[in-house]
Amino acid sequence: MMVSTALVTLVMLLIWKTNIFLALSFPAIFGTIELIYLSAVLTKVQEGGWLPLAFASFFLLVMYIWNYGSVLKYCSEVREKISMDFITELGSSLGTARVPGIGLVYNELVQGIPSMFGQLLITLPAVHSVIVFVCIKYVPVPVVPVSERFLFRRVCGKDFHMFRCVARYGYKDVRKEDHHIFEQLLIESLEKFLRREARELALEMSSDETDFDRESVVSGDSAIQSYVSELHIPLISHSSVDGAKVSRIEDGCSLLPSSSLPSTEDPHLEYELSELREAMESGFTYLLAQADVRARKDSWFTKKLVINYFYSFLRRNCRAGPANMSVPHMNIIRVGMTYMV
Repeated sequence: MMVSTALVTLVMLLIWKTNIFLALSFPAIFGTIELIYLSAVLTKVQEGGWLPLAFASFFLLVMYIWNYGSVLKYCSEVREKISMDFITELGSSLGTARVPGIGLVYNELVQGIPSMFGQLLITLPAVHSVIVFVCIKYVPVPVVPVSERFLFRRVCGKDFHMFRCVARYGYKDVRKEDHHIFEQLLIESLEKFLRREARELALEMSSDETDFDRESVVSGDSAIQSYVSELHIPLISHSSVDGAKVSRIEDGCSLLPSSSLPSTEDPHLEYELSELREAMESGFTYLLAQADVRARKDSWFTKKLVINYFYSFLRRNCRAGPANMSVPHMNIIRVGMTYMV
C-alpha cells in the first residue's frame, strides 16, 4: 500500500500535472493511515501480524525481480545489436532469398537492429520481402490517437524494404485490438510515411533547383551591371533587373517541375507501394524471440539464483504481446535466443 501511494504521487506530479500542494496532500493523508496500519501490524507480529508483512514482502520481491531481469535483458539486447554496416554489406537480398510477405519483427529497441534478426538470417533460408521492426512503447499520456500511433523510419536504403515502427500506446489504451485491425492501421500508416517521404524529397529537390536558379540570376545580373558600367550606356535599369529577378525566383518557388512532384506518376513511389501491396496480399508473419535469459558463469550465486530460476519462471508464465492481439499461431515464428546477462 505504501508503494502504491508513492507511485500514485509520482503519477499526479509527472503525468497528471496536479498542483504540488494537492499532490503532496495525497501521501500525507493516505500515508498517515498506512503508517498507523503498519504500526498496528508490527505490534501484533507474534499474534499473526506477520502474515500481511509476508504477503507485502513477497509481492515487492516479485516486482523487484521482474524489473531487475528486464533491465538486464534490455541492456544485453542493446549491447548485442547488429551494426548497420553488416546489414549493408549483405546487400538488399540480405544474403538470402526474399519471399513475398510482411515480417513483423517484435523487439524492444527504438534504434538499431536486434540480434534476433541476425539469428533469423542464419536459421531461415529466406526472409520476407518487407521487414518491419515493431517496438511497442507506452507514453505518459492517457490516449494516443490512432492517426499518431505509429512512427516510421526507414532502415538502410530503399532497396532493402526495411522499416522501423514504434507503436505508441497511452496508459488508458487497452491493447485488445484484433490483429487484422492492427495490420490494417500499420499498412495505412506505412503508406502515409512513404508518400510523405516522397513529398519531402521532391520539395528538397525543388529547393535545390530554386537555389541554382537564384545563383544563375544573380551572376547574370552582375555580368549585365559590369557590361553597362564599361559602355556607360543604360541598357536596362536596376529596377527592371531586380523585378525580373524577383518574378523569376517567385515563379521557381511556386511552380515545381512536374517530374519532382510527389504524384502518383512517381515511379519510385509507385514501385514501392506496389511491392507493399503485393507483400500485404501474401500475408503477415509475426517474428518473436523465444528468449532465454541466463546469468554469466562468473556472476555471483545470488544473481544466478535470481536470473536462472526466479526471473525465468516469471517469463515463462507472463502473457506475451501476440496473446493480447489474438494472433493465430500459424502466423507466428519464434526464434530461440539466449541472453547472457
